[in-house]
Amino acid sequence: MKILVLGSGAREHAIILALRSEEAEHEIFAAPGNAGIGQDAQLVALDQNDPVAVSQFAIDNDIALVIIGPEAPLVAGVADAVRTRGIPAFGPGQAAAQLEGSKTFAKRIMDAAGVPTGRAVRAHTRAEVEAAFDDLGAPHVVKADGLAAGKGVIVTSDREAALAHADEYLPSGAVLVEEFLSGPEVSLFFLSDGDHVLPLSPAQDYKRLLDGDEGPNTGGMGAYSPLPWLDGKFGSEREFVELVTRDIAEPVIRQLDAEGTPFIGLLYAGLILTDDGVKVIEFNARFGDPETQVVLPRLVDPLSELLLAAASGHLEDLPLPAFANDVAVTVVLASEGYPASPITGRALTNLREAESIDGVHLAHAATAETDGGLVGTGGRVLNVVGVGTTFVEARDRAYRALGAIGLEGGQHRTDIAARVAEGL
Repeated sequence: MKILVLGSGAREHAIILALRSEEAEHEIFAAPGNAGIGQDAQLVALDQNDPVAVSQFAIDNDIALVIIGPEAPLVAGVADAVRTRGIPAFGPGQAAAQLEGSKTFAKRIMDAAGVPTGRAVRAHTRAEVEAAFDDLGAPHVVKADGLAAGKGVIVTSDREAALAHADEYLPSGAVLVEEFLSGPEVSLFFLSDGDHVLPLSPAQDYKRLLDGDEGPNTGGMGAYSPLPWLDGKFGSEREFVELVTRDIAEPVIRQLDAEGTPFIGLLYAGLILTDDGVKVIEFNARFGDPETQVVLPRLVDPLSELLLAAASGHLEDLPLPAFANDVAVTVVLASEGYPASPITGRALTNLREAESIDGVHLAHAATAETDGGLVGTGGRVLNVVGVGTTFVEARDRAYRALGAIGLEGGQHRTDIAARVAEGL
């Protein structure tokens, strides 16, 4: 197929690498992409958030499938424009994308669908935020209502810090103050064609910048898949996935369809396993980053067939996606100063040495080609992915590769998947 992938991060690189691993040889375009993506796809100078430009490019180049990676093009209505031109698009339309674009919309859908989640208060003023703090208690959870590139959430027992976070986003609109939920977190992806869902394999990511889950929230510093510790809590990963499919994913998809906003694309369920059962922390309307980087390398079935079936409304024709027993671990290499003030433009070295390690590949998040070689252009620069038969092996491969890469001031966590590798 001719496939267009929108996006410029490690998530999109992971998608393209999965497409490249198939027996079928696809012609893959990426807009705007990055230097690493450019090694595996043809880069296109195209505004990914422009519905007219994207749909016209797809028409002019006989694109058979458009895969929308980031949230911004979805909220901008790119999927609607592409589908209107008769081209399958993997990604929800503008209305359904509000499941991620508006925390308030997501809470309403969950309530209507009977999906378990924490209590939440929509606050428009500082006084309303403080009243919600008094009602819900500490720790305080404050979320920007709209898109905030992974930086709109704070979880803290420091009331003043939580108020300052609310103050930052209130000028742009309401914020959500949520009940704090405690327990292990799990990310689970679902393919949806608007009527049916197919689950992928769960993953766990690490949002905090520093080891031991300390420091500020980030877009994600690492992840691993599968989650063997689910067996002790639910009997097996399969039983856990079946429960979430039945009690969360299917009701939400049915509710959106009933409201005339069918969800076609990737439903990301951010879950927390509380003492009172599995609850939803948030939904996203696209593949998660960095979880995609560890889920897709384990996928046995051709990704293109799954995404095209979802985009074309034929998921019911496919069996549950199969996953290898392999383990995947990814560690993010970030720029100095990330997440507050990343320093960019610094050289990356020894990437070939890192990729020469057995079971290792790199997913580029923010890189560019210069006369002197590759440089980092954003906060999260690279994902180093290690795949092995055990967590110990996968971690060892990922961290050995990471140790080979040079980036002045680069930072990363050293404890990604450490506990699961130790059998804890």
